[in-house]
Amino acid sequence: MNRSREAIIEAVRGQMPEKRWAHTLGVMQTSIELAVRFGGDPTRAELAAILHDVAKYWSTDRMERIIREEQLPAILLEHDKQLWHAPVGAFVAEQEFGIMDVEVLDAIRYHTSGRVQMTLMDKIVCLADYIEPGRDFPGVNNIRQLANHSLEEGLIAGFDSTIELLLSRRKRIFPLTIDARNDLIQQLGG
Repeated sequence: MNRSREAIIEAVRGQMPEKRWAHTLGVMQTSIELAVRFGGDPTRAELAAILHDVAKYWSTDRMERIIREEQLPAILLEHDKQLWHAPVGAFVAEQEFGIMDVEVLDAIRYHTSGRVQMTLMDKIVCLADYIEPGRDFPGVNNIRQLANHSLEEGLIAGFDSTIELLLSRRKRIFPLTIDARNDLIQQLGG
């Protein structure tokens, strides 16, 4: 890593409003807790959590330019702009912060959508983003309870809540999220 933890924290904090920074702190702590509980690496999980929303408040023009110029998956441009910050954030983590750990980069890249064959790191950061203490949405307490014993059960419930919200708003559902949910159900024998 080219920058110290403290330097990364300072740089990321400066790119978001205080409320989003509070969310990031919650994801950091929750990622550490989930990593300890489920046998992950707390230090690497925390690093992914610090950087997971680094591009969240960038302009859509700036994110779109990176998606196009860096040949990130073009399908992103066909879906909700709320998804864009994750793959753009992974690009930024590598290019601007010198993060070379593929699992950390992938956890950032897939924290909004999930993916088939999520790694332990992917699961930890994605679930931490759903259940950090500042989150308050219908069903979050159920997701937190499920996360006490199973990353997979917690994530399925999280993806279900996202899909239900998108359905209620007549929004398109990103295919990776459906695929991730189905894969997790299959992993659990369903």
